[in-house]
Amino acid sequence: MLIGVGLGPGDPKLLTLKAVEILKNSAKVYVPGRLAKELVAPYAEAELLKFPMTRDSEVLNTLWKENADRLVEESKKGDVAFGLIGDPNFFSTFSHLKRVMRQFYPDVEFATVPGISSITSFAARTDVAVETSFEVSDGSEIGHKVHLKARHPKKILEKMEAEGYKDFIFAERLFSEKEVIIKEKDKIPEEGNYFSIIYAKK
Repeated sequence: MLIGVGLGPGDPKLLTLKAVEILKNSAKVYVPGRLAKELVAPYAEAELLKFPMTRDSEVLNTLWKENADRLVEESKKGDVAFGLIGDPNFFSTFSHLKRVMRQFYPDVEFATVPGISSITSFAARTDVAVETSFEVSDGSEIGHKVHLKARHPKKILEKMEAEGYKDFIFAERLFSEKEVIIKEKDKIPEEGNYFSIIYAKK
């Protein structure tokens, strides 16, 4: 299994206990940069993978494939960790790697360990309290939406469909014993609770 491990914003004390556990117990650990390598060092010896800062799609696609080729066999044999700054599911190197792996090696399993992201790090360090809906952008077209406290999932879903969203996930009480995750639109319930979330993608 290939596991994306969020290492947080850069402070060694902000790694989660789960991240440390995965790093210690993985057969192999890879990272995309030197800061990530330094954060991982107390728990595992990490190997650097090349991920250059370029917008050349041909160069990027070649490197994604080379890295996928390098990780595939190890990921099939045991747990392989890929540690990165921030969170593995938000604007991350791991998302690109996973996409290419799924394209060429669909039998590889994946998991992610959330890390403190740049969004929450920013709020903490700048003393910003976000108490209303907000937008996060890297300049690209908006293609995802997350609705927290989704007490009436069906009504929220209908509104999102009118806005052009097509794929939906309902989640409730994540990481608890009562966790619920529903990816089939027709099975999303009428009622949710304070800990319910609707995710939508165009």
